[in-house]
Amino acid sequence: MPRTTLALTSFVGGEFSALLDGRTDFDKYSSGVKKLENFLVRPQGAATRRVGTQFIAEVKDSSKKTRLIPFEFNTQQTYILEFSDQYIRFYKDKGQILSGTPYQISSPYLEAELFDIKFAQSADVMYLCHPNHAVRTLSRTGHTSWTLAEIEFVDGPYLSTNTTSVTMTPAATTGLDQTLTASNGTFASTDVGRLINFSGGYAKIITYTSSTVVKIDIKSDFDDTSAVTDWKLGTFSDTTGHPSCVSFFEQRLVFAGTTNEPQTLYFSKSGDYTNMTAGTDADDAMIYTIASNQVNVIRYLKAVRTLIIGTTGGEYTVSADGTDAAVTPTNVTIKRQSSFGSANVDAQPAGNAVLFLQKAKRKIRELAYNFDTDGYTAPDLTVLNDVVTKTGINELAYQQEPDSILWCVRDDGELAGLTYQRSENVVAWHRQIFGGHFGEATITVTDYANIAAGTTIIITKSDDTTVTFTCQGAGVSTPDTNKFFHNQDNDTTADNIYTCINAHADFVVENPAANIVTIREVAHKAGLLKLKSSDTTRLAVTSEGITVCESAASISGTLTEDELWVINKRTVNGTTKRFVEVFADFDFDETASTSFKFLDSHLSYSGSATTSLTGLSHLEGERVSILGDGATHADKTVSSGAISLDRSVTTACVGLPYNSVLQSMRLEGGAAEGTSQGKTKRISKVVLRLFETVGVKVGPSLTKLETIPFRTTTSLLSTPVDTLLAGDKEIEFDGDFESDGFIVIKQDQPLPCSILSIYPTLVTADG
Repeated sequence: MPRTTLALTSFVGGEFSALLDGRTDFDKYSSGVKKLENFLVRPQGAATRRVGTQFIAEVKDSSKKTRLIPFEFNTQQTYILEFSDQYIRFYKDKGQILSGTPYQISSPYLEAELFDIKFAQSADVMYLCHPNHAVRTLSRTGHTSWTLAEIEFVDGPYLSTNTTSVTMTPAATTGLDQTLTASNGTFASTDVGRLINFSGGYAKIITYTSSTVVKIDIKSDFDDTSAVTDWKLGTFSDTTGHPSCVSFFEQRLVFAGTTNEPQTLYFSKSGDYTNMTAGTDADDAMIYTIASNQVNVIRYLKAVRTLIIGTTGGEYTVSADGTDAAVTPTNVTIKRQSSFGSANVDAQPAGNAVLFLQKAKRKIRELAYNFDTDGYTAPDLTVLNDVVTKTGINELAYQQEPDSILWCVRDDGELAGLTYQRSENVVAWHRQIFGGHFGEATITVTDYANIAAGTTIIITKSDDTTVTFTCQGAGVSTPDTNKFFHNQDNDTTADNIYTCINAHADFVVENPAANIVTIREVAHKAGLLKLKSSDTTRLAVTSEGITVCESAASISGTLTEDELWVINKRTVNGTTKRFVEVFADFDFDETASTSFKFLDSHLSYSGSATTSLTGLSHLEGERVSILGDGATHADKTVSSGAISLDRSVTTACVGLPYNSVLQSMRLEGGAAEGTSQGKTKRISKVVLRLFETVGVKVGPSLTKLETIPFRTTTSLLSTPVDTLLAGDKEIEFDGDFESDGFIVIKQDQPLPCSILSIYPTLVTADG
């Protein structure tokens, strides 16, 4: 039996797809892992446990979806904006801006429209686009002084000049509230706010009277009041749609993608963002429609080396005849660079590339200039993990510091992260699953009479242990332990199940509807409560789901770190809650144990010694974990917004626990007869090289883990470990002879963990 010691020296391959399980010949195989949850991949190669999230505030209305949008006035004044159904709230310096109550302004954007908003910012003005609404500016003059207003465009842009016999006749050449008459039905009620140009001037429609009569505000005087046929209507309106995309490019503000002209771009005059007067002079506004054989709806605009245009049918660039000169009306050229197509999710610039979501919402592509081909290429960044985005992506956010990470908000609530450092060939996926849960574990009884004796309900607790409850049949006497009767009707059977499970010390049960039982765990850990029924027709079950991350946004923070904000949807005390949260400082070099914040939706305490911690009403009824003075405490349940500790603390972090899990790929150590794959093998020991770590478990599977000791026999359990380990830990591995050869590392305490490398000793049997 050959014995060999392997060296897994980095994790820059990130989490791999199962389709790579057989690719031991792949050069990145040894740097990839099968599972990477709640770890981050560092560009240097380490897998480091992510920090927790700090609770900031509940959104205004937890029953509705909410989106976060960043607003950066300068590096010292950065804000996060809470957009929901027809309002905006504001956050700064990891806190909510208040003016007595939370400061907010009204907005026109409905809940269903939030994630289709595109935006671009210049200094203290942000331009917001949505095809259902006129372009708006959001401007800031102070922390509690924000204004959202429609743009007043200067003379344009316009549709093509009228070619019919329909005439326009103004009642006057100047003034407000003047009548404009069309010779035939032309206007619609949705034309209010639309521009119209003729007779050397232009006006804005302010009132709809009929299809032939409107009232106008004349912005530039008409030559006379004669009837004319050479008129043109504004491009942007509720009738034809408003721009869906916006970007700045070479001192111009660029809009694109109205409903009626989905593949047309509108460039402002140079240096005059609201002036859309088209012409042929170098600084004039421009209108350009992408020529193609199919409708290519423009989904995003991003200015990098050139202006990148993402459409449903491909990716294009804007340049001056292919040169580095400034774009003008006479030299603008738009060229297709790839044909993958983009989803309606705003792309993210990252270094010299643009990272965008392909139209099926499952692949992230990297559009970057390639000097070898003198053009742009768009390789698939999910090729090593084709399932990390399998549920679809709803939003992208890019966090540049401390590590370059693209965050992808998945449709199922997980937050997928891509550590992206192209210069170092680091493209590594990892997944973040937030503490807490969404949805209740329930049992619904139907057709009670046909529930067979012996039918089981298996409850898997949050620590992965199981309890089985069994139908004893129909009866009237007291059932045996962990057994229930089915009799009388569905409601009575549900009552019997309620009584049976509620008698178990690990569970608290409710009966919210006559035939429905809701189950909660008394000592809920970081996992989920899961139910399995052997008769899913008559005893239908649902399990707890993960906390749903609905939105993510990054803003500049300190000189070394950007702030990553999220909105997390949870079930708290039986009620749906949406919380605005921000990740604690990543600061991976932090060594003070009293500052550890490895709990989600947490709050911190610092003050005089106390055993009572209050202000936790956002986690009412939830089981929380505590790190006090750098040491772990027994979990507690929040009651009346407070918890009582078993011993006093002067510093504490209280929040929802989460597990960080790393599982290696199948080990390949060779054998006397070639590969070790498919052969019986045993891992006899493992050496972990760690950095600033305390409290970690290792084993061959999640159900067979050993805790690595970090304390000596003289250490007090009530005090923190004095020194975080930066070095090696040798573990006698509790594995059997088997064919796979996995190594699982888990951190389930609110403590740091960074894995630099793994050195397993492998014994392989040939033959």
